[in-house]
Amino acid sequence: MRVLQGFAILLTLIVVSSCSHAPKASSIAPGAAEKHFKSLKQLTFDGTNAEAYFSPDGKKLIFQGHTPAQGCDQVYTMNVDGTDRKLVSVKGGRNTCSYFLNDKRVLFSSTHEAGAECPKERDRSKGYVWEIFKSYDIYTANPDGSDVKPLTRSEGYDAESTVCGGKITFTSAREGHSLAIYSMNVDGTGVEKLTHEVGYNGGPFFSPDCTQIVYRAYHPRKKSEIKKFKKAISEGYVPPSPLEIFVMKADGSEHKQLTHINAASFAPSFYPNGKRIIYSSNRPTTDKPAADKDAPPGRVFQLWGLNAETGNEEEAITAEGSFNGFPMFSPDGKYLVFASNRNSANPHELEIFLAEWQD
Repeated sequence: MRVLQGFAILLTLIVVSSCSHAPKASSIAPGAAEKHFKSLKQLTFDGTNAEAYFSPDGKKLIFQGHTPAQGCDQVYTMNVDGTDRKLVSVKGGRNTCSYFLNDKRVLFSSTHEAGAECPKERDRSKGYVWEIFKSYDIYTANPDGSDVKPLTRSEGYDAESTVCGGKITFTSAREGHSLAIYSMNVDGTGVEKLTHEVGYNGGPFFSPDCTQIVYRAYHPRKKSEIKKFKKAISEGYVPPSPLEIFVMKADGSEHKQLTHINAASFAPSFYPNGKRIIYSSNRPTTDKPAADKDAPPGRVFQLWGLNAETGNEEEAITAEGSFNGFPMFSPDGKYLVFASNRNSANPHELEIFLAEWQD
């Protein structure tokens, strides 16, 4: 039950992520236990921002969000100090999973070609589930949002794309019964399937040298679990499930499971040296932040680091707020961007933070 509750909270936080114009970045104090944060700045202030990722030169961030008037998530860019925010995605549908393709183009997933309205979500009266709309395809555009072009045209969810060395890796439900990780060239050609297990394989992120991919996964084993999962995917949603962190070579070989904690672990990415991985998890811990002492088990997500080869040498990175996720290091390794509900009176709000990193 702890895993299921935690996964539901994770998905709720992801869905509310958004953005709009906000004040200039503000410095706040890192937590006493956050020894790797030399300094910390809050970049957004409107309560619904997440999934920020660096440009190749480290000067820009791309992220997703929505204002109350918009209804659905949109994709924006801004400077690393929180200034000069600009709308990138198409005005219409739901937009998510943005990333810089290179210094001239950006990537994002969108449902806009299926209609300008937000895709209709299913009844949540029986619990929260993660929608994987079949109308999601991956698009590329200029940084100002012009010249939007599709890279995928499959009958199924295509999203969660990241880029390295002329390749895009992404998650797709195009086969209708599971979510798998694929790769393709930056022009959308040469699509290859990299994972083949029944279940969820997603959130792929390249190592700095482009030779490895870290990802999150859930592989049901029992026949009843497999049947339930396949049925859910065919109906367009992911049921609450534990997620573990895996790594594989960029060609899809040598899959290795790094965590075995039966928790909701997600959003993994590599340290700049490629030897460690940072990720978010609601894994059990005895060091619960004082502000969250009353939070139910499984509902506190912190950032963790581990050895990319063995999965050992685990270390807690954050210790404030009840949610910290979507971490990414700057190309030079001097900064870490992530989303958190710290410094907020509302635990369901998310803001983007930039930490100056120290070893």
